[in-house]
Amino acid sequence: MSASSAATSSSARIQLAQPPPAPRPDQPAVGGSRDSHRHPSGRGRRARHLTFDDHKTLRVGGERIELAWHGTNHTPDNIYIRLPGHDMLMLVDVALPGWVPFYGFNLNEDVPGSIAARAKALSYPWKHYIGGHMGRLGTRDDMAVHQQYVTDIVAGVRTALATVDPAPYFTKYGNNTWAGVRTYLDAAADHAAAPVIKKYTGVLAAGDVFTASTAFIILESIRLDLGYGSQIHP
Repeated sequence: MSASSAATSSSARIQLAQPPPAPRPDQPAVGGSRDSHRHPSGRGRRARHLTFDDHKTLRVGGERIELAWHGTNHTPDNIYIRLPGHDMLMLVDVALPGWVPFYGFNLNEDVPGSIAARAKALSYPWKHYIGGHMGRLGTRDDMAVHQQYVTDIVAGVRTALATVDPAPYFTKYGNNTWAGVRTYLDAAADHAAAPVIKKYTGVLAAGDVFTASTAFIILESIRLDLGYGSQIHP
């Protein structure tokens, strides 16, 4: 499945790189089709992967591992991994405990999906969180802070799109349209980012480093995905 098709479908076929052993020939495979486990050559050898649509429970070494796909976020196949026996949730590259998102809102492939992913993560019962990168476990408070940080950027972007006047930038650069576009969008992103940087200094690390780039990506998503503050409508 391509990234574009996964992003627009209601379910995705998620591949597990190191799964449990394949089922016996008399057992239905994941998705109800034994063929999904057979080697592409059709010679009866089983491929070294299995897939699932929305949910899958694994039992490995006595541990229960719950996998779920709730739509695209950072990537089309990024899934929620829960170990209920350890009160733990793993969701990589969505919220980085103690830190703001990496440059350009973590380079997310689906910005609205990534914004929504934090609330979906908090809908699970868990105490410990693995977000990937930056070297420490997270808590529910970390996720809530991250969620509010993004919410504040979204609010700031909407305010900037409604209040930052593009006319001076286009007037200044005349026929150099791209210069007008660039400086207007940068100004709007900076307008949205400034109060967020101030609020989260000392709360989330690197707010002064990456908040403006995250605000720009969210601004473009709100303009182009949602049609807010743009002459281009979805």
